[in-house]
Amino acid sequence: MSEAARLAVWGDPIAHSRSPQLHSAAYATLGLDWTFERVRVAEDAFDGVLAGLDGSWRGLAVTMPLKERAWRASTWRDRRAELTGAVNTLLLPHPDVPRPEGAPAGGPVGFNTDVGGIVAALADEGITRVQRVRVIGAGATSASAVVAAAELGAQEVGIVARRPERAAPLAELGARLGMDVVVEGFDGAHTGVDLTVCALPGGTSLPEDHADALAAAGGALFDVAYHPWPSHLASRWRDAPAIPGLGMLLHQAVLQVRIFTTGTADAPLADEDAVRASMRSALVGD
Repeated sequence: MSEAARLAVWGDPIAHSRSPQLHSAAYATLGLDWTFERVRVAEDAFDGVLAGLDGSWRGLAVTMPLKERAWRASTWRDRRAELTGAVNTLLLPHPDVPRPEGAPAGGPVGFNTDVGGIVAALADEGITRVQRVRVIGAGATSASAVVAAAELGAQEVGIVARRPERAAPLAELGARLGMDVVVEGFDGAHTGVDLTVCALPGGTSLPEDHADALAAAGGALFDVAYHPWPSHLASRWRDAPAIPGLGMLLHQAVLQVRIFTTGTADAPLADEDAVRASMRSALVGD
């Protein structure tokens, strides 16, 4: 059995996070005597709290509003983190964990597992290729959705934001990934797409005419929010599936478990099917 280690999810707010249940189930299945905590860390306190961690800490899951802070704190980043400018997983220096190739010997290294979580969650629903995608929102998770759209083969991506000027970095990212990009407001004349990814915070309500217009041209809906469910937007989705973000939460956490145990998101766990099943059970309460 591996030596005990400490892990946590950081964010502000953080009381809603399901990460402790997911990760605790995984490490129990793997026979690891590790603890996974939930810690509220304010954005302006991030650097100081990170610097104060001792050698018992193995890694951190990071949620809003800390993903950009974690990106800046990383001494090395995987490709998805570099593209999005967002890190949701920090692997801390630890003698039991190999460093990624090219990473310096010290300091935290950063990963973005949100992109892989989106791709895998959509695959669970039979969505593995798309041509046209609409992303709603302009934050860090929206950047992950744009990268996921590119990985799914999208040729066109539309970005809907309350303030279209905030979407400029996302438009640049989409263009860099070879997609045609359109930025529009919520009151725009939305053309039809195969898939809509909503990256708005849970509990967000849109004016009903805006929601209905998005639904009418939206294809399948993948909403990263999962509580409350259905989200306001999902409740307006009539003619195509509306998929909650629980699958993304599960699959991005599986990638985090890989990172914390092996130092990479690319190597499957020895008994990954059993680990994923235990995590899914913890998530849905079966």
